[in-house]
Amino acid sequence: MSRDGFRAEEIDTSRPHPARIYDYLLGGKDNYEVDREAADELAAVAPEVRISVRANRDFLRRAVRHVVGSGVRQILDVGTGLPTSPNVHETAQEVAPDVRVAYVDNDPIVNAHADALLSRSGATSIVLADLRDPRAILDHPDVRRVIDFDEPIALLLVAVLHFLTEAEKPDRIVATLRDALPAGSFLVLSHATGDFADRAAAQAVYNRATATMNLRTRAEVEGFFEGFELVDPGLVQVPFWRPDGTPPPRSGEIGFYGGVARKAD
Repeated sequence: MSRDGFRAEEIDTSRPHPARIYDYLLGGKDNYEVDREAADELAAVAPEVRISVRANRDFLRRAVRHVVGSGVRQILDVGTGLPTSPNVHETAQEVAPDVRVAYVDNDPIVNAHADALLSRSGATSIVLADLRDPRAILDHPDVRRVIDFDEPIALLLVAVLHFLTEAEKPDRIVATLRDALPAGSFLVLSHATGDFADRAAAQAVYNRATATMNLRTRAEVEGFFEGFELVDPGLVQVPFWRPDGTPPPRSGEIGFYGGVARKAD
C-alpha cells in the first residue's frame, strides 16, 4: 500500500484511462493495451487528435513560462497526467529555480509513476486526489507542504475539466479552487470542444473509459474564468495562444481552447 492508501489490485486496467490514453498519444510508454486500442480508435474518428494533444502540451509549457515570468513561484497542477518531460516543474524552474509545484491526479498509476520520477526535494509533491473533491485537494498536507495559500499561485486545469459532467458541477469546483487563491494568482486552463468538428464518435470512445468526454463551447469554457481577468489573446485554440513559432499544420482543426487569466488584486 502506498502512503496515499491504495493497493496495486485497486488499479483499474480493465478500462481505458484518460491519462494513459493521453500518454500513448504523446508517444509515452506508461499505458496498457486497452489504452492503446482506445487511442487508436480515437485517432481514427478524430484524425487531428495527435497534433491536438501535442499542441495542448506546448500551450501548457508556454503558459507556465508566462505565469512564472510574471512572478508566480508556486504551481498547483490538478489533473497532471503521467509525467512527460519536460514536466511542469522542469519548465517552470528553467525560468526561476525556486518554483514549487504540487501535482494532483486521481489515477493511482499516475501517482506511482510520478512519485518515482519526480524530485523528492521540498520543491515538488505528488498527491492522489480527485478534482471532484476540491476541498480535499486544498486541505491535503502534501499540497500544503509545498503551496503557501497566502502567496500568488498558478492553478493549472489543463485538459481535465472536460472529464467532468454537468451533474458534477465543474463551475462550482472551479469556484471553490478560485476562492482559495489569493489576489495575483493565475488560472491556466484548456478544454476540449466540438466547435470545429462533430466529435460524437470521439466522445463514444471515452464512454467506455473511466471518465466520459464532455465537450463544451467557447462560451461555456469562458465561463470557467469567472472571477479572473483573461490575459491577451484571451481564450483561443491552443496553438494560437502566444505561439513561439509557426503553429503546426491543421491548427485550425484543433479542438482545444486554452487561456490564462489573473485573479485581480
